[in-house]
Amino acid sequence: MIQVFHDLSEVIGAYRGAAVAIGNFDGVHKGHTAVIQAAAAAARTRGVPLGVLTFEPHPRSVLTSDGPPFRLTDWRGKARGLESLGVDFMAISKFDRDLAALSAEDFILTVLIDGLGVSHVAVGEDFQFGKQRAGNTAFLLEAGKRHGFDVTSVPAMAGPDGLVFSSSAIRAALAKGDVCRANELLGRAWEIEGIVTHGDKRGRTIGFPTMNIYLGELTRPALGVYAIEAQVEDKGGWLLGVANLGIRPTVGGEDERLEVHLFDFDRDVYDKPARVRLLKFIRPEKKFESFEALKEQIVQDAIAARTHLETR
Repeated sequence: MIQVFHDLSEVIGAYRGAAVAIGNFDGVHKGHTAVIQAAAAAARTRGVPLGVLTFEPHPRSVLTSDGPPFRLTDWRGKARGLESLGVDFMAISKFDRDLAALSAEDFILTVLIDGLGVSHVAVGEDFQFGKQRAGNTAFLLEAGKRHGFDVTSVPAMAGPDGLVFSSSAIRAALAKGDVCRANELLGRAWEIEGIVTHGDKRGRTIGFPTMNIYLGELTRPALGVYAIEAQVEDKGGWLLGVANLGIRPTVGGEDERLEVHLFDFDRDVYDKPARVRLLKFIRPEKKFESFEALKEQIVQDAIAARTHLETR
């Protein structure tokens, strides 16, 4: 199981001298996988642990705090993705204005040398760090020679169609409702993770009880209805269902939330953690003339979702 350190001061001695991949790794997509695999190859050669250095909160949210939600995953989802790649530990460096103000050389001394004692570093070729992003891969390579660690710079990875694997490309696909494309770029289904909250309970009155989950800082996919699978409390199998992501205009809703109806499932899961995978976009959210019309559409949405999930 991956070990997570929420501060560099917590990193235990057994992990010093590791081969470390550095980056935000938001989503842990196929492009990130290439960087981590480069660090893994160095770890095997050297016989040292494999680590990842990442940053929380996401630097973008600190440096441009007035933008819309954009994250593909939180640190928990990131840790799961890294664990599936065989990473031994994830070290989270707190990102704040003080860290952003460090010079590139001071970042190397404070974080990489004093904090982790790295023996090898793997980064994407466009990696930049330090005050005003003055540090780059060339700077890192030169610093490695001076401080005794090796560096691998990994070029951007692209699919057969030439589109580079990137977090921004995944966000763009999700915004269009193209979850198939987003999941292809990720290498797995994109997930919304959160605590099940109480909703309006209207669905229960028509035979479609729902789990309500708020998206928080996660990026907003296209509003509408999706075929999904979900897991509650990080245990048991994945359950099939249908979900509406939106503001519920027919009933005067205002806040964005994910309402998940699981097929053949009837259990109280309020206040429990849940993970929901978006598998297919069925239709955009719309305002119906009446609640009766909405009820009829919900039945059709459930049929469409079940048909897709059972024949995929």
